Amino acid sequence: MINFIGTYDCKADTKGRVMLPVALKNQMAPVLKEGFVIKRSVFQPCLELYPMAEWNLLMQKMNKKNRFKKKNNDFIRRFSAGVKMIEIDATGRMLIPKNLVAVAGIAKEVVLSSTINIIEIWDKNSYEKVLDETAENFASLAEEVMGDDDDDFEYVS
Repeated sequence: MINFIGTYDCKADTKGRVMLPVALKNQMAPVLKEGFVIKRSVFQPCLELYPMAEWNLLMQKMNKKNRFKKKNNDFIRRFSAGVKMIEIDATGRMLIPKNLVAVAGIAKEVVLSSTINIIEIWDKNSYEKVLDETAENFASLAEEVMGDDDDDFEYVS
């Protein structure tokens, strides 16, 4: 499993090409040859970039769902809508498909944000807006999500 670190400001050209920052490209080096999957996010107006190994793990989990249950079938269809395989070229550029550029509302300024094992791709204004909206409640969210009293939990702050 790969763990990405950092948030990076980039620019997208009119064709949807984004030049990856060197620091992020270096982190991606171990998985560059395998390729990536890009898809719309379930919860936010952004895109998600999965290294192929991470995508395959997720698909193994999804494939265990009983497709003779309508809600499972509906979820799988919606989840995979617009999914594309992409590669990062030798110069460090990735081409975001036009339909996904539109879904995420990407104009020119782009934020690439690591979320552990995937990269979120945001329009900069949308990213800043979501950060501002969640800032006020972040302490209580952190307590709810990470505040378990499990004995094997290491201290994190």
